[in-house]
Amino acid sequence: MKSTLPMNKLFFALFLLFLPGSLFAKFDFNANCLKAYGLIFELKLNAARQIIAAEKRSNPKNSIVPLLENYADFFQLLCSDSKDEFERLKGHKNARLDQIEDDDAQSPYRLYAQAEINLQWALIRGRFGEQFNAAMEIKKANVYLQENTKKFPSFQLNAKGLGLINAVLGSLPDGLMKSTLSTFGIKGNVKTGLAMMQRLATGLPASSFEPFYEEVVFYYAFVLTDVTHSENAYAETTKYVSRISDTSLLKSYLKAYVCAKRGHNEEAITTLGAKPTGPQYQSFPYLDYLMGIARLNKLDMSAAAHFNKFLQSNKGVSYIKDSYLHLAWIELISGDGKGYNQNIAKVKGVGYAIHERDKQALQEVAAGVPNVGLLKARLLFDGGYYSKSMEILAGIKAEDLTAVKDKTEYYYRLGRNSDELGKWDAALENYQKAVNYGKGLKAYFSAKSALSMGKIYMMKKSYPQARTCFNTAINMKGHQYENSIESEARDSLKRMN
Repeated sequence: MKSTLPMNKLFFALFLLFLPGSLFAKFDFNANCLKAYGLIFELKLNAARQIIAAEKRSNPKNSIVPLLENYADFFQLLCSDSKDEFERLKGHKNARLDQIEDDDAQSPYRLYAQAEINLQWALIRGRFGEQFNAAMEIKKANVYLQENTKKFPSFQLNAKGLGLINAVLGSLPDGLMKSTLSTFGIKGNVKTGLAMMQRLATGLPASSFEPFYEEVVFYYAFVLTDVTHSENAYAETTKYVSRISDTSLLKSYLKAYVCAKRGHNEEAITTLGAKPTGPQYQSFPYLDYLMGIARLNKLDMSAAAHFNKFLQSNKGVSYIKDSYLHLAWIELISGDGKGYNQNIAKVKGVGYAIHERDKQALQEVAAGVPNVGLLKARLLFDGGYYSKSMEILAGIKAEDLTAVKDKTEYYYRLGRNSDELGKWDAALENYQKAVNYGKGLKAYFSAKSALSMGKIYMMKKSYPQARTCFNTAINMKGHQYENSIESEARDSLKRMN
């Protein structure tokens, strides 16, 4: 006799047959996963990990889980900057990739998730000096995303990683990572990358991918500020973070960071003072360092307390030498020579020389004791207090500056302030003097002056002069910030062409 299913089981089987296919997919970005993802981007990592662990127990084959676990590790390392944690957590990468790779090839999340994990580790490895491994991970991510775009052209999130890769690689100076990726035929385009990320940030709120908005804005702000050094970084970041909840500590970080970098110092201080706090948030010592920078940039000596708080709570490898340098400057400005020397000794003997700021701190120490007037003018300029910086410079006579470095910096500072105040003829005159005086110095003043002259000439549509200045900046070697200045000059030449 032919066997038959009971009617209730038959009905259930037919019901399942006509359900949307996404409910069967092992890549299930369900409500729990979306909740965990949102908490990660508020930097509430402990709560996010609890939800991820619960999802893993109830749905062990859901391959969104290893992606979320990697997100949590990525932001933990971003906040802690800990080498020990990095060594411990990076061992999880391959197992996560294996689970994802073996899953549903018909889901757009399969290749996307593999690309994301590789990109996240590439960004973290760069912080710890693993440039070759980072290059290999960028290569893999690029391959996955290109393939995913062909298979799933309507999957908008592909543009996030591809935009980031294009922008970063398009602005890379010559070096190990660029040469490694060039070997595989991978080259970026800054303009293309920025356009992709801007379109995504603009379009996501009205799409089904709206939950990924904060992540896109995070990377877009990073690229504008640190990669392309865009003049629009502050305006763009402020516009896009406005719709992110104030309960997000990541929002506070993004906004304060961009404000501090782009001369909106008072807003940076206000943002950091109002940041959300509590045990639910991931510890983020860097924010104390950033507050110290912002306070000192208005010559507020209470900055010392913030640098000391950072040094006490920090378990990472970055900004230690730079913090002691700033503490030394505070003592110098306050007239305490002994305190200055004690902190300078710590710059030399404590911390690591991996991050660019810490490398520069060592170079600053090697250059000798700074001129106090020029130091004040520099700090005020960095904070966006251009008129106050000019007042300090007005009290300094060029003929009294006997050191070539000091005289070069004096004209550079005059040029920079004039530039920001819209006095471009005065800026060009002083920049040219800085270029003339500072050729061959390890200080960045001459190269940065040439770069800034090029930008003014480009704005004036004086393209031959602009091209000459950008090439002058590129041809200056062996100075501070050589990579970033050269990268910016090359990018400017490309945009002009």
